Amino acid sequence: MKRKSILSILILAITLLGCGADNKTKTIRLGHGLDVSHSVHKAMVKMGEDLQERSGGKLNLEIYPSQQLGTERECLELLQIGSLDMTKVSVGVLENFAPKMKVLGLPFLFRDRQHSFDVLDGPIGKMLLNDGEKYWLKGLGYYDAGSRSFYTMNKPIEKPSDLEGEKIRVMESVTAVNMVKALGGSPTPISWGELYTSLQQGVVDGAENNPPSFYLSRHYEVCKYYSLDEHTVLPDVLLIGTYVWNKLNEQEQKWLTESVKESVKYQRILWAEAEEEALREVQKAGVKIFRPDKSLFAEKVQGIYEGYKDDAEIYPLIKQIQETH
Repeated sequence: MKRKSILSILILAITLLGCGADNKTKTIRLGHGLDVSHSVHKAMVKMGEDLQERSGGKLNLEIYPSQQLGTERECLELLQIGSLDMTKVSVGVLENFAPKMKVLGLPFLFRDRQHSFDVLDGPIGKMLLNDGEKYWLKGLGYYDAGSRSFYTMNKPIEKPSDLEGEKIRVMESVTAVNMVKALGGSPTPISWGELYTSLQQGVVDGAENNPPSFYLSRHYEVCKYYSLDEHTVLPDVLLIGTYVWNKLNEQEQKWLTESVKESVKYQRILWAEAEEEALREVQKAGVKIFRPDKSLFAEKVQGIYEGYKDDAEIYPLIKQIQETH
């Protein structure tokens, strides 16, 4: 997809400005970058249906998928100025707007999937969602985005040294860049919508993402090696601009919050099913799956943690997360 200029997106978003309907119905417009077959989009559709039912038709959710309103970064910028109502972004992108969120992007931070849920659904996760309000971004909930692993075109990544000399696409995330550097690779930030072509043209040698994203993006057509080192557990975050949130009355905020909770529960079920399907289908398409020794990768990134020892905000958070049971 051709990258839209921020100006054209802004004009479109202002034209579609949410919460501007009549007294009977308020329309909340949600833009995101995922395909309609993705579990997150399906959960959003369910959220819209639930919201309409809870509110008796007073709140309506209108969804614009597949980067129709711009990249994740662009949608966040539109939320901040009140020209878009809601969006979904990866924590990796959000850390550029709400700095405390970068703690969730640290490699091998969580012991397992349940540990990540315990943290995100508990006090730490709630604090991080609320912390974005000072940047005009209110977090509403976390969608499961599984674990991210490396996929490559020319060779499998079975140990950190296999990344040496490899150009790996990463999100626009300082933490992701530092992780790939620590593992010996050459991090290359590229937008998600441009990645397939970049792989085809050899701009990068590989990328890193979760199984459903690898499958639904059809990147498996180019990359035939998938190494499940599961280096990061980066949730997707559902956000609403504070400009829009503050225009909702207390009852409307409650309806939306309850619908988000149900949407999150539903998406996590869909996600587990999608992960199994993705791994099954990419193997059918000729992708070779590898399960390397994760401890080799975890050892190489310890320097990233050392770099936060003098950070009075992030380092205590790291300790709290590691001690959560």
